[in-house]
Amino acid sequence: METPMKSPAKIIWGVYILLALLGIGTGYLLAQKNAGSVAGSGGAKVNTAKTVGSTDTKAFPPLADGVIEKGGIDGEGTHKLIRDPKRPDQTAYLISSVVDLDEFVGKKVKVYGETFAAKKASWLIDVGRLDLLE
Repeated sequence: METPMKSPAKIIWGVYILLALLGIGTGYLLAQKNAGSVAGSGGAKVNTAKTVGSTDTKAFPPLADGVIEKGGIDGEGTHKLIRDPKRPDQTAYLISSVVDLDEFVGKKVKVYGETFAAKKASWLIDVGRLDLLE
């Protein structure tokens, strides 16, 4: 007697289920591996007269220098970094859950952080560290 062949639909569904399980497993493993490197959670914190924020320069690389002003653009950012007063297109908008940006309004700083996509802001940075330059 011949054994009946599996229907192609069952084989396709089996492949889909296998791929979904592999994807979930891979995502879980990657999340466990990178759990300590989530922005803001890793690294020690520093608070000196010249530097405030995280010491983790992998999560927060240096990005830009400028003068901090209060205010964002259309709800994006709480502050802005004026890099060149003659070039408003070079302004970066800032948010931070690590550094109190209000303490640095009007001061020249170097910001370290991560760039995020924005709808209105030309450049939106989550500040993880800040160096006072003046």
